[in-house]
Amino acid sequence: MRTPVFPIAEQLPAILDALSRDTRLVLEAPPGAGKTTQVPLALLDAPWLQGRKIIMLEPRRVAARSAAQFMARQLGEDVGETVGYRIRFENKVSARTRVEVVTEGILTRMLQEDPLLEGVGALLFDEFHERHLAADLGLALALDVQAQLRDDLRIVVMSATLDGERLAQFLDAPRISSAGRSYPVSISHFPARRDEALEAQVRRAVEQALREHPGDVLVFLPGQREINRALAALDSVLPAEVQLLPLHGELPVEQQSRVLQPDPNGQRRVVLATNVAESSVTLPGVRVVIDAGLAREPRYDPNSGFARLDVVPIAQASADQRAGRA
Repeated sequence: MRTPVFPIAEQLPAILDALSRDTRLVLEAPPGAGKTTQVPLALLDAPWLQGRKIIMLEPRRVAARSAAQFMARQLGEDVGETVGYRIRFENKVSARTRVEVVTEGILTRMLQEDPLLEGVGALLFDEFHERHLAADLGLALALDVQAQLRDDLRIVVMSATLDGERLAQFLDAPRISSAGRSYPVSISHFPARRDEALEAQVRRAVEQALREHPGDVLVFLPGQREINRALAALDSVLPAEVQLLPLHGELPVEQQSRVLQPDPNGQRRVVLATNVAESSVTLPGVRVVIDAGLAREPRYDPNSGFARLDVVPIAQASADQRAGRA
């Protein structure tokens, strides 16, 4: 595979130099800079790694699988050789694997089962701005391991929309910022109608986007239920030459892979996605992003004592991430 040149490439020597001197690093890089797929491979030959593994945390299964597949293609290998991934109910690693992309629960279990992290030289926390409980716990455990047992363990915290200065002060770590792909993005607010259902508003917004703009359209919706309703609303009104595709974590791997590749016939596409498409996943050809500004997130219910999934407004950092998908 011919590897494209990513903006992060200019900072790779500085990243290697920083990690040769310090054991912690904060890396800020906007969407599209290439931090997820270029930094782990750049660290493979670092002298301090001494042939040990790199573990990279991804908050979502789709992103973990996609990042591992892209890195493996760059090396001309299959997933499970030098680069592999471990997510819930799926494991593609081997004895040869040196870069493992894992989801949050996997990392926490690894730290609990093997506090020394034998054979691991670096932990990379990608998209840390999302601040999930499991990621925060994973970082806290990793810092504890580094302070008490493994002073040679490297910890890198990466994000596109992080307050890097404050985090660098907290971690007592150097901070490196990278430029991203600077495409101008204009933001407008689509007018809602009184008592209009979300799927009806999505239909109007998609029809206007297809009429006024070229390229594919990416629509962010809170969950699978809203995606199915929007699919039904759009199916009868879109032109036959426009593909309508869902993207969420419960889709089979083959369908997810199809969405992440450009259409071989050059057809326009409308992709209805949950926040799995928010970060670490690049959908080729997207020129318009329609954002409902909502996500379905776990919230603790003190009455029942259990967590439940509620539809909540997203944070500004997430809105910036979603806009960066265009």
